This record gives sequence, structure tokens and C-alpha cells, in this order.
Amino acid sequence: MGGGGGPHPDRVRRLTRRAASVNVGHVRLRYLYVGSDDTGLQLAAWLALPGARLRWRFAHFGSDVAAVDIGGAPTVLLADHRPAGSVLPIFDVDDLGPASAALAAAGWTLTAGPLGTPEGPAALLGDGAGVEIALLQVDRPGVLERAFADQGNRRVVRGG
Repeated sequence: MGGGGGPHPDRVRRLTRRAASVNVGHVRLRYLYVGSDDTGLQLAAWLALPGARLRWRFAHFGSDVAAVDIGGAPTVLLADHRPAGSVLPIFDVDDLGPASAALAAAGWTLTAGPLGTPEGPAALLGDGAGVEIALLQVDRPGVLERAFADQGNRRVVRGG
């Protein structure tokens, strides 16, 4: 149970107070980005869950990514370009800059970003202990669903 290795309790309290003093607005878990060796196989398994439905699936830049609505937030993203078995939580935030700054004040480190995504800018942050999360500022809501509905979109994977 003991064993140290963690941050000193005073440092934890100080960082927590500092992070709480920054108003970042809306923060919501939007996606679980799940790594897969075979997106199609994983998709079939996830769609077997009661009430699950495919929101979209695209193959582009050598990657196969599918979104599964499991009946509420978060949406599950299955991606063959992420390490199999890995899960990256992606949080929707009002403004990427202040949200990233608040996490930095709490001891998180920006590991990548800002990055461009179809929905808007994103950033990856690490806690220094191997945990990574992403923040996403959704500037273009529904863009992926509209692209999936486009019958002429060659990046869409049809048929599950």
C-alpha cells in the first residue's frame, strides 16, 4: 500500500487548486478511441451489443476507423492505426486553449497538438505516468455523419 513513488500530497493539493481556478467551460467524454488489429472484426463484435449502431466508417490514409453508438455517450471509435487493446478517452471541450492550459496547470503535459481532425482541433496530453487523454474542440459537429451519408464519398466503408 505505501511505497511512495507518487507525488507529494501537498503538491497534489496545490496542483488541484490551481487547475480548479481555471474555468474551462463544458467538458464531456465524447469518444473512447479503441485500438484494433482488425476494425471489421471488432466492429461486428461491438454491433452485437443490444442497441448498438454504426454511425460511420471510413478508410483513408491507410487507416480503417468506425464509430459505434452504444446508446449514449461516449461513442466508441474503433481504429486499426492505434495499438490493439489501447483506449484513448477523448473529451469534448468548448475551447482547446484554456482546457489544455488547465490540465497543464494540474501537471499534465502536452504530448501532441494542436492536431487537425474533421470535427476540429485536438490535443493529446499525458500525466507523466503513462496515461494519455485527448481534448477535442468540436467546431464542425455532424461533419462525419454528413460525409458518411454522402453516397459519392469513396472513403466510406459500406456494409458494416
